[in-house]
Amino acid sequence: MATVPMDQRDGWIWYNGEMVPWKDAKLHVLTHGLHYASSVFEGQRAYGGEVFKLREHTERLIFSGKTLDFTIPYSADEIDEACRQVLAKNNLVDAYMRPVAWRGSETLSVPARDNKVHLAIAAWVWPSYFSTEERLKGIRLCWADWKRPSPETIPCKAKAAGLYMICTLSKHAAMDKGYADALMLDYRGYVAEATGANVFFVKGKDITTPLPDCFLDGITRRTLIGLAKANGYTVTERHIKPEELAEFDECFLTGTAAEVTPVSEVGEYKFTPADACRTLVEAYMSEVQPKQAAAE
Repeated sequence: MATVPMDQRDGWIWYNGEMVPWKDAKLHVLTHGLHYASSVFEGQRAYGGEVFKLREHTERLIFSGKTLDFTIPYSADEIDEACRQVLAKNNLVDAYMRPVAWRGSETLSVPARDNKVHLAIAAWVWPSYFSTEERLKGIRLCWADWKRPSPETIPCKAKAAGLYMICTLSKHAAMDKGYADALMLDYRGYVAEATGANVFFVKGKDITTPLPDCFLDGITRRTLIGLAKANGYTVTERHIKPEELAEFDECFLTGTAAEVTPVSEVGEYKFTPADACRTLVEAYMSEVQPKQAAAE
């Protein structure tokens, strides 16, 4: 079924401090962020009318902008409130939300410190990254041809638009081969992450996940580490060689869009979603729901 193009939808987008009709939220073709990737963003979800870990996402957005040498001209409180306004204005309760900040079109050359920094926030209904059917049986991943670069070559701790170029290439190649996604290695040959999600491996009550020293340490990733420990699992963060995947029984991905998604296959390695996947899928979905205030 065809979907409505993103620029043709109805609704409202918070744009530089004002609510504007969705179709009017535009920028110039010579915008610096488009040509030189001077853009940062967040992906966050609202459950039951509240954005899960909103302040953490907002703080990371501000940090990402500073890492790219620009300051978003709004405080964390202002950005949080704008996100809430977007949900309310669009009458959304369960939704995906995308704040994005970028350098504007005052000049178009590599240096751009005089360019205005813009901020927009949109929200829309976007179900789980993977279909229910894929989740139940576990999704299939192939190995990506592209690798996560050295932190000496990219601002790897920022959620910056330009860093996702090789993710798009890897995702397209995986889909062309009939896979749902691709697992990327890092520049040293260690297991890193999928194209838009972190990865975990399970053996009994032990969970192992790649050390995020050259890729984003996801907010969902950190949440899952806490939930796993609370449910009796040990969690080890370390470098993982690809051949070590033969030693694990279960595998799953985590991310705002992916939430917790079991994996059945990574290239030549097979996994069977079982107790750990079921436990942590349920634990995460319980965690993201707004907590009711205790009765006085």
